[in-house]
Amino acid sequence: MQTVTESERKYDVPTGFALPTLTGAGGVSGSGEPEIHELDATYFDTEDLRLARNKHTLRRRTGGTDAGWHLKTPGKGSSRTEHQLPLTDGDDVPAELVAEVRTIVRTRPLRPVATLRTRRVETPLRDADGRTLALIAQDDVDAETDSGQQRWRELEVELVDGGPEVLEAVEGLLRAAGATPAAGPSKLARALGDRLRPPTTGKTPKTGPVLGYAREQRDAIEAHDPAVRAGDADGVHKMRVATRRLRSTLKTFKDSFDPARAEHLKDELKWLADRLGDVRDGQVLSHKLTAAADAFPEVAAHLREKLEADVARGRQALVEALDSDRYLALLDAMDALIDEADPDEGSATRRARKVLRRADALLDTAVGDGVDAELHEARKKYKQARYAVEVLAPTAGRPGKKLVSALTSLQDVLGAHQDSVVARELLRDVARTAPDAFAYGVLYARQERVGEETFHELPAVIKSSRKGGVRGWLG
Repeated sequence: MQTVTESERKYDVPTGFALPTLTGAGGVSGSGEPEIHELDATYFDTEDLRLARNKHTLRRRTGGTDAGWHLKTPGKGSSRTEHQLPLTDGDDVPAELVAEVRTIVRTRPLRPVATLRTRRVETPLRDADGRTLALIAQDDVDAETDSGQQRWRELEVELVDGGPEVLEAVEGLLRAAGATPAAGPSKLARALGDRLRPPTTGKTPKTGPVLGYAREQRDAIEAHDPAVRAGDADGVHKMRVATRRLRSTLKTFKDSFDPARAEHLKDELKWLADRLGDVRDGQVLSHKLTAAADAFPEVAAHLREKLEADVARGRQALVEALDSDRYLALLDAMDALIDEADPDEGSATRRARKVLRRADALLDTAVGDGVDAELHEARKKYKQARYAVEVLAPTAGRPGKKLVSALTSLQDVLGAHQDSVVARELLRDVARTAPDAFAYGVLYARQERVGEETFHELPAVIKSSRKGGVRGWLG
């Protein structure tokens, strides 16, 4: 599958519109010969238009220079990312594209929702060296949907080798000639018309810090799904963090959500986080241990091989999980809980304060006892506390940011300590069957020293996180 980024602008043009001379606009020195294309595109979506509502378009197009299957997804700013596959016979959407949108469509079938036939006059805009800076497409569109037929004219300017200054300069000349920014974001949106408008319920959806934070994490889980399926390590990390944040939010602010639904979703989110963790933990541990074992090449290679095998097994299990009905049911459960929530968030500050104080108590006991398992439990509770503070921090301004930063620093030290504990456990297990355990003993001692150093770092970060100026706003 080929992936490209397109940057374009669309315009509505009146009857009798004539393309003005664009020489001099953004480095344009002239135009090439126009080419005429007859394009025939069938657009696919669910019955309730879930792709279009999420700013995705999926089509099978013949004609022109890029015939094939195209999936367009939101990019940065006004740009769009287009995933392209060659033409296939029939209307069965290729599995690769279905995978890209599975978190949106879930178990709903994709079917044709619109057919657009376009007569396109395409004109290249070139610079003095003959490079094509942009393409001007003048389109006469005939659209057919279940609601009937429409016809209209529009114009597109798509960058090729030019920069955004070309779009700006060309737009000024086009608007002077009578073109206006397109009323809709795409041809499909224009063809579907009123079907894309959200139903009016008469209710104003509630918003607040807790519900807003939960929605952000829900959206992040869905957004990172394609990257996780593609094996992207950063995507796995970010999806895992969003999963943990949402689960923690349901636990801390339990008064804001339906109890039965929230309890079920917490269990399912833990299942997903565990699958993600089987991949992510191995990746992190491999990076740290192989770097620490650089003086022992054979040991480093052995550790790398073992951890890469663990990660590979974890990745296979993760992909199977993402392809399962259980995962799709989890996504539906997230939507049902969050979209239908009607929370009273009056107790949010009190609940965040309570979980933070509980984390303080656990850590004080753990530090006093010097027990690794207790430090790990305190770390998990601080993670919950930090996520709770993140919910409320935007409304607190600078003090809120300071507390999030202080808790992050504390959690980082506790995390580094726990990483050393896990590393020691792995080294001890591997050393049992190693022909020469000496190198593993050296590495074990180094990780033991990391544990001691991080333990001694704790008083300073604890003190910073408990200053009145940092926590005062929370009460």
